[in-house]
Formats: sequence, structure tokens, C-alpha cells
Amino acid sequence: MALWKETNTPTPPASPSPTASPPALAERSAQDPASIAAVRKPHARGDSGGESVIAAGLNIEGKIEGAGSVRIAGRFKGDVRIDGNFTIESGAHLTGQVIAAVVHVAGELQGNIESAKRVDVMEGGVIVGDVKAGSITVAAGSRMRGNVQFGWDDEKVARLDTGRTGDGP
Repeated sequence: MALWKETNTPTPPASPSPTASPPALAERSAQDPASIAAVRKPHARGDSGGESVIAAGLNIEGKIEGAGSVRIAGRFKGDVRIDGNFTIESGAHLTGQVIAAVVHVAGELQGNIESAKRVDVMEGGVIVGDVKAGSITVAAGSRMRGNVQFGWDDEKVARLDTGRTGDGP
């Protein structure tokens, strides 16, 4: 015979995994991007996943370096050197050099893009500077002023440069 009354208490829901993005935060940033200054989706140590966001309405000056992906919706002045993807949202503005695996430009970039595997210039995107990439996609309605080199790897360029003589073609 038990001296206490047994009740079934519901177990609390399991806490989200450390790599899951909090839905409330994602919903808030989608509804009002200016309400969140910078967001970093958590990821496991040593993992290059995750995305950092510079929200609309922010003006930041400095340097961005590291792994992971970065999305800019505000204004940034400085150089960007990341191992992941880099996105300049529509209405965003970046002044500086970009070195990233994949670069998406829907806003405005005043500076060069170097060593990218792929560059996508979206409708309304503006680049004022030079682009060196493995491939480039340019949408109708985008603009660019500068030099473009794509489809070349450094080894092919070095062989072609050593074979040149004089100033002629």
C-alpha cells in the first residue's frame, strides 16, 4: 500500500538542439529586420556553418574575417574575408574588398571581389569595382562598372602571362 498518490506529470518538451535556430528569433527578424542588430546562428565548435547578419538600419565600419556565411542588409565599410557565402541584400551597401567562396550582390558594392568560386549579380545589384571569380551570373536589371575575369584558375593565368611578349595582342 502506497502512502502517496501517484500522478502522471507530463514531461517537459526536450530543449532544442544547440544547432537549431530559435523560431521566435527567425520570425522576429523576418518581420522586423531592424529589431535585431546582428544575429549569429549557433553551430558546433569547429563547424563553419551558421550565418551572421548585419541588419538593415545599421552602419558598421571595420573588418569581417572568419568561417561561416555573412548577410548584410545595412551599411558596412571595410574588407570582408570569409570562407563561406557572402550576401549583400537589396538596399544594403558595402564599401570594401570582398573575398568569399560565393558572393550574391542584390544591393550595392563599391570595391573588388577576389578569389570567389561564383558571383551572382542579382536584379538591382550594383558593383563598382573589379571581379575575379570562377563563374559569374548577371541578371537583367543589374549594373557594373569595372573589369571582370572569370573561368580562369591561377595556374592557367600564370602560363598565359609567361607566354606573352611585347605590348601587342
